[in-house]
Formats: sequence, structure tokens, C-alpha cells
Amino acid sequence: MPVRVSDPWTDISKWPGGSDTFVEAFAKGLAVISTFGDHRKLTLTDVARHANLPRAGARRLLYTLVTLGMARQEGDDFMLTPRILQLGFSYLSSLSLREVAQPVIETLSRKADEVVAISVLDGADVLYIARAEVTSVLRRGLTTGSRIPAFCTSMGRVLLAGLPKDECSAVLVNSERRQWTRTTVTDVRKLEHEIEKVRLEGWSMVVEELELGAFGMAVPIYGANGGTVAAINLSTNLARHSPKALLKKYMPALKAAADDISQHLIAYQ
Repeated sequence: MPVRVSDPWTDISKWPGGSDTFVEAFAKGLAVISTFGDHRKLTLTDVARHANLPRAGARRLLYTLVTLGMARQEGDDFMLTPRILQLGFSYLSSLSLREVAQPVIETLSRKADEVVAISVLDGADVLYIARAEVTSVLRRGLTTGSRIPAFCTSMGRVLLAGLPKDECSAVLVNSERRQWTRTTVTDVRKLEHEIEKVRLEGWSMVVEELELGAFGMAVPIYGANGGTVAAINLSTNLARHSPKALLKKYMPALKAAADDISQHLIAYQ
């Protein structure tokens, strides 16, 4: 999984310390929760190490989560329970973007008979905040709240293109640029070149860089200040369309959906 760039949850050295505007105990609890981001099960020792906490402190926080029903223990292993999703979905469900986007992407998904999704950038990851599909042979495990790496996906490159160039470069340098397939671009300079093309053209298409047989295209969604706030993507399988055919057939509809969402979002704000 990609490395989280400048993640304040577990970088205790960047914490301001206890004050009337920062509760260190609460921050430590969030750090413990965040350690499970890339792991289904962790031991107490693992949690303490990943969260940069003493074992005794990590133990108290883990058992607090167990008592609240947000974690459970099996032998030496701890794991989060579905109740923990309440924290994330409280955020996701409050997003005006998601409320505006869902009916738009459902309409486009029905028209194209393909997967359509909305995402935002979170560190080096793309975070799904809305998704619609009619039928799909692609990565059915991806749902609202799922994460995929930004550097090798169409939505990710659109979102990275919306960052200042130095910030974009920092994300790329600090990302775990895994060779997912034989065509995955991992070189930072090549990625910067690809993202610059996205800035100039206003869209991205990525073919088989995250998963063989899969490709997608994405365009930005803009906020009131004119900046990129999210990306909308249409993805499919090479068995259903060629990249050239998909681009010609659905890019105008994808751009229209992005414009529709952007206009509603600006009006809502």
C-alpha cells in the first residue's frame, strides 16, 4: 500500500503537545486507529510500534476501543470492527460533494453501463467518496471509503495535477511507487511529465497500470475557488472497449457530468 505523505496521525514529533487547542490523548487514540489502515490484524506490539507509542499506552487505548465495540481481540491479535466505520461515514455522509455527485454518476453509469466514481486526494492515495455501477468485472471490492494509489490511476493523476507542482512532486517522491503491472510508470520524472499533460489537456487516461485488463479516464471537478476538489472517473475492461473507443464515446459525457457537479457544488457553497 502507498505510504501516507506527511501523515500527522502517527508523526508524534509534529504534534504541538497538550494545550487548550490540542488533546494529546485523543490524538494518540486516532494514531492507534490509523495503524490498522493497511492491516486487518495487529498485535499490541505492532500497534505500539506503528503508532509510536509505549506498549502500556497502546494497550489502554486498544482496550478502550474494545470496550466501545470498535475493536475486538482474538488471542494476541486485535482488529477493528464494522462499528469503526461510523467515524468515516460521518465525514463522508456530510460531504455536499457526495450528495450532489451521487445522482449524476448513477445516471452516467446507467447510460454507459460502466463503473463511475468520484474521489478526493488523501496523501498519496485516492479516496473513493461515491461510486455507481450497473455491471462490472472490475475490482468489486472497491466501495465508498476504499483507497487506491494516486500515481498510477486516472483519478489520482487528475488530483495530483490540481496540486501546486512542488507539492505534487513531494507526493510522488514520498509515495511507494509499486510496479503493479508491467506497464506501471514508477519513475518520478516520467510521472511528472504525464501529470503535466493532464494539466494542459484537462483529462487523464491510464491503461493497465494498476490492474491488467483495466483502464479508466478521469476529469477534474472544480470548487468555488476554481481549484480541483475531486475527480470523476469512468472505468472499464479492455474486453468491453478499446481506450480509443472509450475516449471518443464517453469523454464528452464525463466532462458534462463533471461540469454539472462543479456548477451545483459552487452554487451549494
